Order: sequence, then structure tokens, then C-alpha cells
Amino acid sequence: MARITASVYTSHVPAIGAALDLGKTAEPYWQKVFSGYEPSKAWIEANRPDVIFLVFNDHATAFSLEMIPTFAIGTAAEYQPADEGWGPRPVPTVQGHPALAAHIAQSVIQEDFDLTIVNRMDVDHGLTVPLSLMFGQRDPKTEAWPCPVIPFAVNVVQYPVPSGRRCFQLGQAIRRAVESFDEPLNVQIWGTGGMSHQLQGPRAGLINRDWDNRFLDRLISEPGSLAQVPHIEYVREAGSEGIELVMWLIARGAMADVAGGPPPRPVHRFYHVPASNTAVGHLILENV
Repeated sequence: MARITASVYTSHVPAIGAALDLGKTAEPYWQKVFSGYEPSKAWIEANRPDVIFLVFNDHATAFSLEMIPTFAIGTAAEYQPADEGWGPRPVPTVQGHPALAAHIAQSVIQEDFDLTIVNRMDVDHGLTVPLSLMFGQRDPKTEAWPCPVIPFAVNVVQYPVPSGRRCFQLGQAIRRAVESFDEPLNVQIWGTGGMSHQLQGPRAGLINRDWDNRFLDRLISEPGSLAQVPHIEYVREAGSEGIELVMWLIARGAMADVAGGPPPRPVHRFYHVPASNTAVGHLILENV
């Protein structure tokens, strides 16, 4: 049977993608950011998944204010990098895994989670930046991403957004769906977005180091309690865009300890301020 072997958590700052694409990774400002992902690149080379289930939020490219699904699963065979106003990122086309995606949709919907099934969409920096951080920059003309990806988009842009509790429960349903798929696949689940940041208003530029690091502590050791944190705390302590962190709870809910297994093994943890106007957080947990 398929199983989730690890979860990966990372910010998906668009300026990180621009720094990669423009060859700025060795500049002093950016080198501090990218050095934090060098252990992760070595880890994933040694622990290459068969499929990545990647939780992200769309930034008004695949969806607009005219139609905003709360949870949307990509079931297509491939996904093109989106044009976010300055041309698509120069990265490979993302290959999907329609069979596993359709199975997860069937299983999760039968557990009473209402998913939107998306058979065609472009994917923006929310999905491609994490791939670049973990696998390195790849020439779209000669290289492919190392494995298929199932995009899972969550609305954290337009209120009302899903609660941390609902996201945590959804992660548990995703784990059950993966484990009922009749192929011996090594699946990783990634939660992306955050950490603390606010892009507008009087608090634009807000970064809360203490709250971010406490979130990472709790994500590791007390995810069930963390899932009860209300929206207002995210907004108050982590800024208006800090609400993206509820997507990390989907990935954390899919880990084995939540279902009674042993605690996960922390492989790598990284936190850095600033990258653009954002705090960057990163964590890898392995099931044991």
C-alpha cells in the first residue's frame, strides 16, 4: 500500500523564486536564505518520493474573486507554470498523478470533506517555489521535476477561510486515503506558505519571530493543540497573511503519530528573517 513517509513545511515567498530565476542566490542577502535549504536538498536526494502531495494557496491565477474553492485538488496529468503578470517562471512543467489524485478525492469526499476537483489549472509561485527550494533550479528545456506532484489549493486569501481544526482533520483523511491506495508508493506531503507577514495596511512588514518559532515548536510536539488556535490569533500575532500557516496543519495532520503512531523525527529546521518582507520558516519531519 502507499504510505506517507515524511512531511515538508516551507514558506513560498515569490521573491525567492525571482532570486532563483535571476541568479541572485549567491548574493549576501539571499545566500543566508538559500543556505538553510542545502541540508534539505541533500535529504530529499537520499529520500526521493514517488509522489508529492503539495498543499499551497493560489494567488489569483487559477482562481479569482469570481470563484474561490475552499479546498481544490488537481487531478490533471500536468500543470503549466502560471503567468503572474511578468511571465511564467522558467521552471519545468509539473507532472501530476491522476490515479492517486482521483483516489484521494474519492476517499476524502466520502469522508464528508467537500473538495473541488480541478482537471485543468496553471500553478503559481505557491507551488513552484517550494519545488525549486527542495530540488534546486532546473532548466525547463532539458530537465524535469524528479517526481509527480498533486496540487492541493486552499483558500487563505478571501475570508471565510478554513479553520486550523478543519485543516488538521483534513490531513488525517488524506493520510487514510493514501494508505488505502493499492500501489506501494512513497508519498510526501508538503505544507507551504507563511510564516508571519503582512503585505498591507498600518502593520505592513510585520514579522513576529517569537510567535513563528513557538508555532514550529508546537507543530512538532503538540499539533492537536495547535490546531485549535483561532483565526484571530494568526491575524493578531502573525499578520494578515500569517493565516497561510493553517495549510501546514493539513500536512501535519497526515503524519502517523496523529493516528496513534510514534512521534515523527525532526530532520531539519530553519528560520530566517527577512526574505523580502517576510519571515521564512522550514521544517522536515519523517515518520519512523
